[in-house]
Amino acid sequence: MIRSYATDSMRPSPDVPGAGQESVWSYPRPPVVVASERHVLVRLAGAVICETRRALRLLETSHPPTWYLPIADFAPGSLRPTPGSSFCEWKGSASYFDVVSGDFVAAAKAWTYRAPTPAFAPIAEHVALYAAAMDECVVDGERVSPQPGGFYGGWITSDVVGPFKGVPGSSAW
Repeated sequence: MIRSYATDSMRPSPDVPGAGQESVWSYPRPPVVVASERHVLVRLAGAVICETRRALRLLETSHPPTWYLPIADFAPGSLRPTPGSSFCEWKGSASYFDVVSGDFVAAAKAWTYRAPTPAFAPIAEHVALYAAAMDECVVDGERVSPQPGGFYGGWITSDVVGPFKGVPGSSAW
């Protein structure tokens, strides 16, 4: 369930996880990286651009997991470096990719940390994607929902509960 909050100063009450679910409010801060063997499939413009069982999940308080997929598991030519960078207090400097499928380009909708801080070294050579910009991102056969707000890159599946950062009124969480 995605909720909206009237003011940024309101901290939400975590949803109660059911059997087989985890609450994003039990994730740590600073975040941690956890390996996953779940089947991840990404389609763009009708083509599979990535398929892997070697993903990494970045887990951070109040955020659905951000999935980092091995660069080696992307279709050749589907990631095109693009200008621009950003900085994360935990992971370091990010660089961006256009995601390409045939003639379709999702401009700057993927990012990587080429030389992450030591705590996040496992995500080097991995790429995260904005799910909303893809035809679909699928984890173990379930189509993910993008983290609300358009800024964060988390993927929501039925096994995680919120509320999730990114909804209106959540900027101060």
